[in-house]
Amino acid sequence: MPREFSRNQRLGAQLQRILSEVIRFETKDPGLAGLSLTVVELSRDLSVAKIYFSLLNPDDNPKTAIEGLQRASGFLRRRLANELTVRHVPELRFVHDDSVAHGVAISSLIDDASNADSSR
Repeated sequence: MPREFSRNQRLGAQLQRILSEVIRFETKDPGLAGLSLTVVELSRDLSVAKIYFSLLNPDDNPKTAIEGLQRASGFLRRRLANELTVRHVPELRFVHDDSVAHGVAISSLIDDASNADSSR
């Protein structure tokens, strides 16, 4: 009987939960204040974790958040090592996820199109 979730998915969900809590409650960097982790993708050999994040204010510059996350990556890996029961904690790579901003833009385009149709 195959498992419902692979080890990558289970470990990715655990990484996301732990990192979200640590970033929210234990980091002091003001550039990480309005940050939300959206997805964690692990490489096949679990050596690299690609962590996608979004900003609560889509107008903010993601570069400051990326720099803050890179500065805190050593601290974050140490906290993960304390929480996880894996031999090697994956390398953390942070990527800005702008899908929320794209969703808002598409939604506004749909609203504009429906308003234009209703005015005709």
